[in-house]
Amino acid sequence: MNYKITLLFLFIGITAIGFAQEETEDSESTYTYTYNQNKGKAYVYWGWNRSYYTKSEIHFKGANYDFTLQDTHATDRQSKVSYRNYFQLDRVTIPQTNFRVGYYIKDHYQVSFGFDHMKYVVTQPQNVIINGHINLANGEGDTSYNGTYNNEIINLDNSLNNYGDAAFFRFEHTDGLNYINVELARVDDLGEFLNLNPKKLQINAIEGIGIGGLYPKTNATIIGKPRNDEFNWSGYGVSAKAGLGLVLFNRIQIQGELKGGFINMPWIKTTADGDSAKQKFWFLQHNITFGYVFQLFNDSKK
Repeated sequence: MNYKITLLFLFIGITAIGFAQEETEDSESTYTYTYNQNKGKAYVYWGWNRSYYTKSEIHFKGANYDFTLQDTHATDRQSKVSYRNYFQLDRVTIPQTNFRVGYYIKDHYQVSFGFDHMKYVVTQPQNVIINGHINLANGEGDTSYNGTYNNEIINLDNSLNNYGDAAFFRFEHTDGLNYINVELARVDDLGEFLNLNPKKLQINAIEGIGIGGLYPKTNATIIGKPRNDEFNWSGYGVSAKAGLGLVLFNRIQIQGELKGGFINMPWIKTTADGDSAKQKFWFLQHNITFGYVFQLFNDSKK
């Protein structure tokens, strides 16, 4: 989808040149433009993201096992670009998506609430270092992995057991790595320096910070124990972002963002028996979103 996004912004940029021209002054009046008049406005947007993660140490603990996998690599999982995956109403939450609703408390400041629906998939196969112990009884899981591990290398292969699950390990937040957060952001209309008419085109610089909780649906199979795939509150995150946004005719918003932060999940549920995992890592997103801006409250001082 990257080349389509590039073409879209190229088209918008060319169109903006036309909007950027000053309105012709007549003999009786001169047009003046007031920038950054945003207080009382609200917006809603929807879009998509690509995500990247640092390596993570993942600690697994349950009845008769306690071990850590070090420097574990993971990727996102991008849905194939198609009308069915991205625009069919019963499937729009399947891709990696971003949703946000916000309100301008001041001309330059907005508060917002939303979610970043990322996906996190531990790469298989890969070799990682394992430390800890596994001592399962018959019937609890795959006893072939019983033993004590001290800086040993284990391969996280993708072989399957008799039930079609990963024989040793599968670990994904694929429905998804849901970062539900609030943000405070500053917005500045760069059109003031380009002599644009803000009623037709605004070019906004956006910088913000956020904090929120993680509510993933974790698909996990650990040492042959029954597969788990449930939503649960598992931790928290903090983030910062910067981006550029276009607002056409005070209504249509198109925005690109670069967003990064830190995620700590100490309460991941991995099995129906109450077993758990914990991990922490840094993430980076790049997002493209489309939205609608409207005046929610009028500022009587204007």
